[in-house]
Amino acid sequence: MSERGFSKKDETLVDLLMSTGMPKNVAKTLAFLRKKNETTSVEIEISTALRQPEVSIAMQELRRRKWVTKRDIKKEGKGRPIHAYRLAIPFEKIVEMMEKEERKRIEKIEGNIHQLKQIAQS
Repeated sequence: MSERGFSKKDETLVDLLMSTGMPKNVAKTLAFLRKKNETTSVEIEISTALRQPEVSIAMQELRRRKWVTKRDIKKEGKGRPIHAYRLAIPFEKIVEMMEKEERKRIEKIEGNIHQLKQIAQS
């Protein structure tokens, strides 16, 4: 991967986020936002090597989860406003939320396996 703004640690973080089922574009965007106080979608695109639609979709997901906030920056002249993004909660809290989700998934899988074993024995 080795994108311009990504260290080995960032790449590992992206891989770990993806291992939870998070899409690559969301994982890369979240890993980048973790290091920034505030950034624009253009900066995310350049630093993560994601295309504009991928960043847009990632932002929709991160905002839906209430992990990211958006602020409009007024631009000189005409054209669309520039959006600034930042994490809405500390990254550690996001990890805690993901941990809860993963533990629920594990419990569901364990329950399914238990039921499968019961059915197999009957």
